[in-house]
Amino acid sequence: MTSESLMDDAALQRERIRNKSELVRAGLKKRYAAERRFRLYGLIGTAIGLGFILLLFYTIGSNAIPAFTQTMLRLEIELPAEEIDPQGTKDPEVISNANYRKYTRNALRGHFPEVKSRRDKRKLAALLSPGAAFKLRETVLADPSLIGQRVTLMMPMSDDIDQLNKGVIDTAAADGSGRVSKKQIAWFQSLKERGLVETVFNTTLFTAGDSREPELAGIWGALVGSFFTMLITLVLSFPVAVASAVYLEEFAPKNKWTQLIEININNLAAVPSIVFGLLGLAVFLNFFGLPRSAPLVGGMVLALMTLPTIIIAGRAALKSVPPSIRDAARGLGASPLQVTMHHVLPLAMPGILTGAIIGMARAVGETAPLLMIGMVAFIVDIPGGVTDPATVMPVQIYLWSDAPERAFMERTSAAIAMNALAVVLRNKFERKW
Repeated sequence: MTSESLMDDAALQRERIRNKSELVRAGLKKRYAAERRFRLYGLIGTAIGLGFILLLFYTIGSNAIPAFTQTMLRLEIELPAEEIDPQGTKDPEVISNANYRKYTRNALRGHFPEVKSRRDKRKLAALLSPGAAFKLRETVLADPSLIGQRVTLMMPMSDDIDQLNKGVIDTAAADGSGRVSKKQIAWFQSLKERGLVETVFNTTLFTAGDSREPELAGIWGALVGSFFTMLITLVLSFPVAVASAVYLEEFAPKNKWTQLIEININNLAAVPSIVFGLLGLAVFLNFFGLPRSAPLVGGMVLALMTLPTIIIAGRAALKSVPPSIRDAARGLGASPLQVTMHHVLPLAMPGILTGAIIGMARAVGETAPLLMIGMVAFIVDIPGGVTDPATVMPVQIYLWSDAPERAFMERTSAAIAMNALAVVLRNKFERKW
């Protein structure tokens, strides 16, 4: 082969290599462009998701802020002794039977003597919350020396007037066909111009139970119910779950029966929570006859739901303890029980506690199983024990979100915000383990 042919072959080979390189570079260019587009699409999707989350948080926060304030009316109320305590015995039963609603309405009508018709009087009385009479009665019962005097008290106004004061109802655009009439708007503006209307911090939201009147509703009853329910859940689930995890991981023989138990535990962890509610309804309520809508039953149902989570986390924590710890303890003459209780379990306890926190966090946010056992009932009184009727925070939020009054939406958002704060604190606590 001549030198010229060799040179031609080499040139042809270089040309082929150059063409292949150009094809590779073109393919890489397209691949990099596709990767950049894919990354861009991911960033756009993430940004849209974050935007919706921020919009959700903003909506909840903006709706929740007005719930922390309440519109109050300063009234000078006459407390006639001849009607409240005619015998002067200061008997609480006699004092509590007085017509306190009449006294609050008379004090309000004193500012508008021109109101004469019965219909207008009812509209005027609707400016005050029905809870004003109860607050006056509680004040008199707490201090009977007020009987026979003229006292000045701050009384809650109705939820519609509260919404009017917060700007939810536009006074300029109101035509009187809604929940607030033109006369009521005029009366409210007159009271406001006289300096009798004040906006104060809504302590009722944190100190009262549920109510059909938004201005009287609070979350304290739901918080107490949640506390009792979680207490029963923790007391029942944690010891049983830890004992089960220790037995299955350290002592149980590896045979088909223990494998069957492990499979069922894993399956129970994935069962929908409402199934546990149906189990509680059928067994705890219908068969054993336990009280309906009680934290005792709610805690038992949530304990059943939490058990698989804590058992699985506990077994994983026990399995993570190095085998050398067990071997060293046995080498020093420790019995199997001493190896587990004195060495393995203390080292695995942080992981077990983390599983317990995860299980309790899931339980505290559950609504469906509690609805099945009647904890959706309207409960006004604060529960005093695990057998008293009660509700919990998620169910309270569910009930308020379904209420037609606009003021309940504010309280729903406030309860969600405080529940979210509890989740943040729980996550901070969880990172300590």
